[in-house]
Order: sequence, then C-alpha cells, then structure tokens
Amino acid sequence: MPSIISPNIRVRHPAHFLVGEGSIIDDFCYFSTRIRIGRYAHVASGCSIAGGGERLFALGDYSSLSSGVKIWCTSDDFVNDLVTVTPPEWGAVKDHLITGDVVCDQLTAVGANSVVMPNNHLPEGAVVGALSFVPPEFPFEPWSVYAGIPVRRISARNRDNVLRQRDRIEARLKRLAAAHA
Repeated sequence: MPSIISPNIRVRHPAHFLVGEGSIIDDFCYFSTRIRIGRYAHVASGCSIAGGGERLFALGDYSSLSSGVKIWCTSDDFVNDLVTVTPPEWGAVKDHLITGDVVCDQLTAVGANSVVMPNNHLPEGAVVGALSFVPPEFPFEPWSVYAGIPVRRISARNRDNVLRQRDRIEARLKRLAAAHA
C-alpha cells in the first residue's frame, strides 16, 4: 500500500524526510526537523514538528498524531534567554536552549492539540490524550495512558487488545502481498 502525502505540507529538510509504507500525512503540516515516520502511521492535519535540522522526530509503526499537535525538538528558555530568531551565520547567541529529539515508538499516539516539548521518548504503546502538555524529559512508561496539563498517568492501556488488532492488520497485509505475488 503506497503512502499518501499531501502536497500542501512544508518540509524544511526534504533529504531527511522518510515516510514508511501505508502512512498518511494530511494537509497543512509543517516539518523543520529530520523526520522518520514508520509504516501505517498517520500525521493528521495542522501538525507542526519544529526544532531544526540537527534534531530528529520519529513516529513508529501504527502510530499517530491527531490534528493540531505541536512537537518541539528545540525551544527557547523563556526565563534565561532572549526569545527571538537570529541568523545562523551569527553562531550561538542563546545559552539555555531546551533541545532534544522526540521519539514515539510503535503503537503510540498523541491526541488533538497537544504540545510535546523537547527530549521526550514515548515508549511502545504509550498514548497522550487531547489538549495535553508534555514537559521536557517526561518519564513515560510503556502501555500507559497520559493526559493533562502537565500530563500525568491516567491508566494502563489494553496491550493485549491493541496487539491483537495490529496482528489482524499484519495478517491482512501478508494475504494482500501473497495475492499480488
């Protein structure tokens, strides 16, 4: 199954924009980091993933970002630094940037209009509910549901059911591949 990538997106580093089989990226998304999207993943409309070409955002297989999610791989420190843009040729001006890759493993999701700050890792099966705020370096646990401002663990996720659903999809993909071989 081919990927579907809207022509109405902005990609700052196209040489580092990798999208897996069967994934969908909807209209009006903005990407200014290195991007690695897994198989059968979805980035819904209006998402912004920012932070510069030296940072990575990764979204694992069977994972999603709902509409309006903002992922920050680099952010100004509003307490200690000037909050502005400076030309790259000026070199480092700011002393306290908040920076780090954001990696979402397989079977993860971030709900609509949530904000994820730099240097975060959502392990397999972790999900973040809509309208949530994830501070830098949040200690996520696998197969857990998080929500709130700032996020907190709400409950466990039904791992067995999610894996059964993934396995059904994988079985269908194998049948389709065999039928077209």
